[in-house]
Amino acid sequence: MEILKYILKRTLQVIPLMIIVSVISFFIIRLAPIDPLAELRLNPSISQETLDKEIKRLNLDKPIAVQYFSWAKSFIKGDLGYTSAGERVSVKLKERIPNTLLLTAIVIFMTWLVGVPLGIAAAVNKETAFDRLLTVVSSIGMAIPSFFFAILMLMFAVKTGWFPVGGLTSYYYNELGFWGKILDLAKHLALPVLVLFTISLSGLQRQMRANMLEVLDSDYVKFARAKGLSEFKVVFKHALRNAVNPMITLLGFEFAGLLSGAALTEYVFQYPGLGRLILEAVMKSDINLVMASLMMGTIMLILGNLLADILLMLTDPRTRKTQEAK
Repeated sequence: MEILKYILKRTLQVIPLMIIVSVISFFIIRLAPIDPLAELRLNPSISQETLDKEIKRLNLDKPIAVQYFSWAKSFIKGDLGYTSAGERVSVKLKERIPNTLLLTAIVIFMTWLVGVPLGIAAAVNKETAFDRLLTVVSSIGMAIPSFFFAILMLMFAVKTGWFPVGGLTSYYYNELGFWGKILDLAKHLALPVLVLFTISLSGLQRQMRANMLEVLDSDYVKFARAKGLSEFKVVFKHALRNAVNPMITLLGFEFAGLLSGAALTEYVFQYPGLGRLILEAVMKSDINLVMASLMMGTIMLILGNLLADILLMLTDPRTRKTQEAK
């Protein structure tokens, strides 16, 4: 019951945030010196009458404040409008959001599966050759820009021909069997996942190491060792439980970071995700598509943070008591 109250409270709190994000995004895009009808104006076969109809359809003939309130009213009603190419925005989002969620979910799962054990191992083996090696590798991973690393992996794919370049599936995907489809998806996801996994792993591993070192140096862990408990029980029963709680808080921020970092990675690999859709829409100043994509991205980030908070409430009794006191 407390969790339901907390979810309702957080939902009400994010409404002002959504409004602020939508206002800032809308006015920045509209004030940018980019003509959303530039492609149509350059086409000699497009008549002035057609251009006038497009201007009216997109509300470009009205003041910017009127344009915003018109868009907000339609968004609340669930009408996301049409793109500058005449396609329904809702259809474009339905195509792209599942792809981005698939990519992000795989990266987060792999990052936690590998990063948490590595962080524990580095902390337990502090200042050994293994710890120093992990520090060097993680520092390199954090220093490499995701965009640059993505380009290197793209060049590798083109040179070797081992991985497909662009898209999520091959043109013959529907003709494959079940395992063939799985393999085809895996080949297309391999390089984008590798890029995002490498960047995310470095930060997560270092954070887990720092948390474990802090907990291992605490008084209650020293007392557990003094009682004669085995190192395994000290590390995994006492230290790990307290060291992992701050990591759960970071889950929401990691989700946000992956969405922002995935945009450039998706663009390099021509991956059909939400990040690439937003970039292409911004370059065309496609206001309906940009706004709908940004709002969906914001909702996904809020849900990621909400999930992290709920998990923290379930794993940390102190958080539950704090929420009950409020």
